[in-house]
Amino acid sequence: MQTASSIDVRARKAVLDTLAAAPAKALAELWDRWADKPGHTRVRGPEIGLVMIRGRAGGGGAPFNLGEATVSRASVRIVTGEVGHGYSLGRDMAKAEVIAIIDAMWQRDPDRVEAEIIQPLQALAAAADQKRRDESAATRVDFFTMVRGDN
Repeated sequence: MQTASSIDVRARKAVLDTLAAAPAKALAELWDRWADKPGHTRVRGPEIGLVMIRGRAGGGGAPFNLGEATVSRASVRIVTGEVGHGYSLGRDMAKAEVIAIIDAMWQRDPDRVEAEIIQPLQALAAAADQKRRDESAATRVDFFTMVRGDN
């Protein structure tokens, strides 16, 4: 078990990013296959709220409020004591709760969670990205200019 001080914050952020970005159906399928789901109690939520989306003019200029987005969140404590948090864009409270449970489980056994849930979701995301790149490449147009006469 990892202690709070030994948890790699960047690795945990990467795991939570992967879980939040995952399609709900794919996450649910992987979660359904998990054999020994831990018992858990809800610490907060699941609940739905709003967050302000901020942007920057030109990508690096002055920040401005772009608008609001709906977010689901949940916090749980699994029976072994770890507390997990889950956030997801949209109104899918079940997804937020599953993310929170997986976050707590990752704190206890990161290798198994990475192998059985995170890596398949990352592979799915990579395949979807490649498909988008391939579809975009199919519409690419190369322009060229021929020089006519003297300049």
